[in-house]
Amino acid sequence: MAVCPIDTGRYGSKEIREIFSEEGRLRYLLKVEAALAKALGEAGVIPREAAEAVEKTALSDRVKLSRVKEIEARTRHDLVAVVEALAEMCGDHGGYVHWGATSNDIIDTAWALMLRDALKIVEQRLAACIEVLMQLAEKHVNTIMPGRTHGQHASPITLGFKFAVYAAELARDLERLQELKKRLIIGKLSGAVGTMAALGEKAFEVEKKFMEILGLKPAEITTQVVCRDRFAELILWCALTGTSLDRIATEIRNLQRTEILEVAEGFEREQIGSSAMPHKQNPIDCEKISGLAKVLRGFTTPALENIPLWHERDLTNSSSERFAIPLSVIILEEMLKTMERVLGDLRIYPENMARNLELSKGMIFSEVLTMALARGGMSRLEAHRLVRELSLKAIKEDKHLREVAMEDPRISSILPKEEIDEVFEAEKQLSNVPKLVERALTYAMRTLQRTLKDA
Repeated sequence: MAVCPIDTGRYGSKEIREIFSEEGRLRYLLKVEAALAKALGEAGVIPREAAEAVEKTALSDRVKLSRVKEIEARTRHDLVAVVEALAEMCGDHGGYVHWGATSNDIIDTAWALMLRDALKIVEQRLAACIEVLMQLAEKHVNTIMPGRTHGQHASPITLGFKFAVYAAELARDLERLQELKKRLIIGKLSGAVGTMAALGEKAFEVEKKFMEILGLKPAEITTQVVCRDRFAELILWCALTGTSLDRIATEIRNLQRTEILEVAEGFEREQIGSSAMPHKQNPIDCEKISGLAKVLRGFTTPALENIPLWHERDLTNSSSERFAIPLSVIILEEMLKTMERVLGDLRIYPENMARNLELSKGMIFSEVLTMALARGGMSRLEAHRLVRELSLKAIKEDKHLREVAMEDPRISSILPKEEIDEVFEAEKQLSNVPKLVERALTYAMRTLQRTLKDA
């Protein structure tokens, strides 16, 4: 009986859920045990025939999850259960299973393999979102809309500018991922307290072979466990990237308000917005993204608290990690998949943007008018006071700011009519936007290219 919505298939792709499933985790643990046996055999620590038998058995499907669970119910130790189940299947060679290792040599190295595979999927999803944002930025670089601060009209921007801001932000998230993988995707084979005592003089030779087999680098030094700052960095990154997606989703939700309606989520032919109000077309995907971002941020506290373990380790990290690590990655993948769909199906309404630009009756150009007066010789502070005065007058008299400005001799003595007209032409004020968008997209593209190169 499924309880978690991830188990029902509601969130996360089948591919990424399989990695973190019980069966998937067992496969990764057995893969690590197989690599350990092979490395031990090649180093001459255990007989080669025993190493080959253990490796072959671990990589087969002979070790069953049901048997592992039976043993765990008795031993109350999940990794011992895997070791015993594998040893049973190895017959006379079973005594060489897990030779010289401690539980977290296997568990933490398996985490590295799981995360390496899972983050490839996440990385692809993130790159896809960046690419869609770049396309939208280029397409709408000149689609003028109101800029807003504090929920009010500020100065004009373009929709392409907005998308370029988001593309650059997600590119930074991708860049952070490349950096953290260097610290996260590492293996461990250092024994009970990290001193490699169990493998003696062969320790570094075995470790080297073990890591080469798995395609990993060893942690520089560990206690009984890989230090948990590495996993905390991952979970914090998931929360940060999820919050970047939340930011985009929140903006789309706001711009989809009935009274604004400058962009909107796609709405499928058979989709229902409300069980009570047939007309509703709700931004449910963006709301899902914002809701899941809250869950991701919630995992950051246990991730940080897992760093200060007692002495060389205790077990307080284990239970929370079973939730925090897989769920952070799976939820983020779901959010990225959803955001890619939202951006791909986004409905855009330039006519409403043009309409909304006029709502403030020219107030949206107050900064430009202030700077035009300052460039004309008036002090900037005096210009600011004058434009504020005229803005209040325009509001009181329900007039366009341009009309009030034209009538005021303090303005006309500095700015001729044609210059005042130019102040209120949005296109004239956005001449730097294409270069800003190009700069942002160049950065995003270079980040994508570096990611492909490193893949």
